[in-house]
Amino acid sequence: MFLERLPQFIGNHYLLVAAFAALVLIIVGSEIGRFTRRFKLVSPAELVRLINRENALVVDVSSAAEFDKGHIAGARHIALAQFDPENKDLVKVRELPVVVVCRSGTTAQGACARLAKAGFSKVHCLDGGLNAWLAADMPVVRKG
Repeated sequence: MFLERLPQFIGNHYLLVAAFAALVLIIVGSEIGRFTRRFKLVSPAELVRLINRENALVVDVSSAAEFDKGHIAGARHIALAQFDPENKDLVKVRELPVVVVCRSGTTAQGACARLAKAGFSKVHCLDGGLNAWLAADMPVVRKG
């Protein structure tokens, strides 16, 4: 019964069906991307654990002005324009956990992909970026 009326429903509600199909494609694409990326998203609590237990290096790829407004204690600032996985400071920690941070978490994901492609074995990205860190009431260091 349902399958007999499906073509009529699609014909009468083509915009609704198109929106549903687009939504399904977006969800499937997102899930495929999640399984194929070579870095892990971490929460603020997981980041604290990585810093305390595994001596993780935190790299902040925010702009200099955003970094000065507030950053995670001990974070190294490398502006995205100067970000190079072959940087001498980064190459030294190739086997240690490296956590990349930016304000929202989206810019950092591109830097994480570059690190993973360059052969870094333990690459992480702070999910939600510094905004998630602040929302979790975690401390930041401010300049000035």
